[in-house]
Formats: sequence, structure tokens, C-alpha cells
Amino acid sequence: MALYGIADLHLSLGADKPMDVFPGWRDYTHRLEENWRALVKPEDTVVIAGDISWAMRLEDTLADFTFIHRLPGEKILLKGNHDYWWSTRRKIDNFLAENSLTSLHVLHNDAYRVGDKALCGTRGWLYNAAGEEDKKIVAREAGRLLASIQAAEKLGGERIAFLHYPPVYDSMECRELLDILLEHGVRVCYFGHIHGQYASKKALTGAWNGIGMRLISCDFVNFTPVLIP
Repeated sequence: MALYGIADLHLSLGADKPMDVFPGWRDYTHRLEENWRALVKPEDTVVIAGDISWAMRLEDTLADFTFIHRLPGEKILLKGNHDYWWSTRRKIDNFLAENSLTSLHVLHNDAYRVGDKALCGTRGWLYNAAGEEDKKIVAREAGRLLASIQAAEKLGGERIAFLHYPPVYDSMECRELLDILLEHGVRVCYFGHIHGQYASKKALTGAWNGIGMRLISCDFVNFTPVLIP
């Protein structure tokens, strides 16, 4: 039973938003499926850390979610900044149940135990948020991260954090989120959101104050789920 992570699938099977127009994304849906099936087994779990579907409404995600559901393994979904379809937890859970998407699960203010690991996380927000509205969002995301980590602590096991936004980028840091990770002894954090060779070079992949940081955006990892040891 293995654990994998990946972010930014940006699927558009039910919407007219092809990613193929961007460098490196040609035929990405086929490449993602091929790589996924080569690695992931039915008993494995894959965390998808945001920007899952370009759909604007929950009901319009069906084609994208069906594609993900048919791939091997259990899938745990996090919200990204482009997941405009994201609704209340109850509505998403009901939608998944009504459409028999039984391998898809939402991570939101809670945690999941997978083997000896407890998975927690939230979307996060901009590392350079300075406006009053941004500060409110950061405070809200910090509260969600704290709730998720506390739920993970109750489950026991090694805590693995997932964010959509990078908590550290270039010389900027989202201290509100980083302080929570530090205070609760989280030692590994996976994130997405960053694309392209130039931007990816600014995303920290390594240690920050004892926390291992890892970028898992789809294009950065060559459309291949990353094994989480």
C-alpha cells in the first residue's frame, strides 16, 4: 500500500480549457494516465493537491472526476485556486456519492490515515499577501490547516502536510502557515501551484527549518505521481 502525491491536473474534459497550448503540456491527459497506471495499484492512495478541474460548477466536473475515478487507487482531493467548482463539503460528498465516484475523497478541515501516515492540509494562500482581504484569507487558511493537523494528531502516525500554494517561494514566506507546521512538528510538506522552468527554480525543494519541502505540480514531475516514502 503506497502513497503518492501530485498537483495541478488542470483537467478540462468537460470544459473548453485545454492546457496543450502551454509548453510541455502537449497530450498531457494521455501522458498522465499512462504514467499513473504504470505506478499506482488499486490498493494505493494518491493525494491531488489542488487545481484539479477547470470546471466552473460542481456538476460540470463529472467528466474530469470520472477520469480520475477510473484510475487505480484511492484519491484524496485538496482545493486549488482554480477549483472554482469547489462547494460545501456536504455538496461535494453528495455529488461524489450520487455519481458513484467512490474512490474520490475530500480533504477539508480533517485528515486521513493511510498506513503509518496521517495526511493533512489546506489550500493555503499567497506568500506575499499584504492587502486586508488577503490577510483575512491567510488567517482562514491558517485555521483550516490547524484543524486538519489537529485531526491528524488524533489519528496518530507521521503527519504529512499538503498545500496548494507553496508556503515558501523565492525570498517570501507565509509565516502564518509555516509557524503552524513548525509548532506541530510537521516535517514534510508537499505543494503545487508553480509552473514553468523559471518559476519552478524559485520554489523551495529541500529543507526549510527542518521541514522538507517538495513541489509536485503536474508538469514539474513530468505528469507522474510522486512516491511519498
